[in-house]
Amino acid sequence: MSKRKTKSTKFNCHAPDAEVVFLAGTFNDWQMDATPMTTDGKGNWTTELKLPPGRSEYKFVVDGQWCCEPNCQTSDECPKCVPNDFGTLNRFVDVV
Repeated sequence: MSKRKTKSTKFNCHAPDAEVVFLAGTFNDWQMDATPMTTDGKGNWTTELKLPPGRSEYKFVVDGQWCCEPNCQTSDECPKCVPNDFGTLNRFVDVV
């Protein structure tokens, strides 16, 4: 059995008014507080994860509120977002 190689993937969220931001997605069973993001103090939040090849979907949890991207409401406004089963949007990343 071969192991799938993981690739370091950086996630960014611009939320200048946020007090805390987390990353939740298919890679952490959508646990809203499993992956905290760090801020540069200027509203830019980041974290880095090792992900296997393939598509992963995720959302940001900004001060307890789920969002695809702050100020993003439709997939037309956010080309890296796709509709989900709950009638909202998930962001996605394709790891190669």
